Amino acid sequence: MLKNKLLIRIITFGIGLFVMALGVALSVKADLGVSPISCIPYVYSIKMPFTLGQLTIVFNIFLMLLQMAVLRKKYRLIQLIQLPVVFAFGMFIDLAMNMVAFISVSSYAWKAFWCLLSCVILAFGVFLEVKAKITYLPGEGLAMAISETFKKEFGKAKIGVDSAMVILGIISSLVFLHQLLGIREGTIVAAVLVGFIAKFFSKKLQLVNGWLEVRATEIAEDDKLGEKSNLVITISREYGSGGHEIGKRLAEKVGIAFYDKSLIDITAKESGFTADFISKNEQKLAHSLLFELYEQNYAYVNEKQPPLDTLFLVQSKIIREIAAKEPCVIVGRCANFVLKENQNCFNLFIHADKKFRKNRITNYYGVHASVTDHELEITDRERANYCMHFTGKNWRDAANYDLTIDSSLIDITTIVDTIVTAIKKRNIYS
Repeated sequence: MLKNKLLIRIITFGIGLFVMALGVALSVKADLGVSPISCIPYVYSIKMPFTLGQLTIVFNIFLMLLQMAVLRKKYRLIQLIQLPVVFAFGMFIDLAMNMVAFISVSSYAWKAFWCLLSCVILAFGVFLEVKAKITYLPGEGLAMAISETFKKEFGKAKIGVDSAMVILGIISSLVFLHQLLGIREGTIVAAVLVGFIAKFFSKKLQLVNGWLEVRATEIAEDDKLGEKSNLVITISREYGSGGHEIGKRLAEKVGIAFYDKSLIDITAKESGFTADFISKNEQKLAHSLLFELYEQNYAYVNEKQPPLDTLFLVQSKIIREIAAKEPCVIVGRCANFVLKENQNCFNLFIHADKKFRKNRITNYYGVHASVTDHELEITDRERANYCMHFTGKNWRDAANYDLTIDSSLIDITTIVDTIVTAIKKRNIYS
């Protein structure tokens, strides 16, 4: 049985390589620029009496040598399995080039069509290659080597490797061809879209996982909360609205545990991330589109996971464990969505007008410089982006909460009493 599965994985990997090669060939025919991994071999194939496939083999062997140089003693002989893969990929490219030789492209519209189709095909090949879990092409292998050796996030290392290939391709084209060939808008489109589409295939084509015995690890899958659910009060809040103070006072009045910044230390112990990294990166996402562009690089590997995804999953697991252990108040961290199955969960959203928030930030948070409206908007947008990315929900939508309160209208003592009254009416606290 295991041998059969291994054979299926090898066949799947081989199909993935061929599909990727077909995507490369179609990108060449589109004539709008090839993908970053192919731009250097393509430029030299125009100048030298070698095929694109042959130069792809040479270039990928060079990348393997770079892996050895980066990893040094950490280089494992098993990684030499990339060598036959490189030769197969190069031969598949030449075969695919012959297969698409009949395609004639004249108008820009047709070029755009073949360019986009090449991205879809290339992404499907990447998807099959990754799911087979045999090995990676040397480009991804080099990014992993840099990530491991220099302690860089894989996504950033992958962006760096791809960018270096494009820059070297541009330099080579200008020096040897005296014009820019093979690197155009299609190169950028491929760099942006292929990872996105590969992730889409990974989410939608779950049947392939069963064939290959590859299980996706989802730490944050809804756990069974047990027969008994504790009272948990979650507080989402605008920056400067007093959510932390309200939560602390509420926990004291009800006589239950309070979790806010203490979650940072707990997460640090569970995840291996430093408390400083967690403090700077939790509950915020500056630019959701830019983050997606960065995160899509992780579609090229199975073992790697975006660090912010890991952080969210670990915190979600911790929040579930805390909620199962004891009644508590939890501030932020999308706890209301993480605990959506808890019937005894009461969800609050605290907001206030900008003048109140700025005064509170200055007087209570120890921020000496005056806070601008723009700074408040940035913080709120970061929290909203974080919530949307990890839960798919609108952070400010009142429908996601049991009670929303404008903390600038009434004092904290009255707010706490109001919340306790509302919880009692839900019959989840007496």
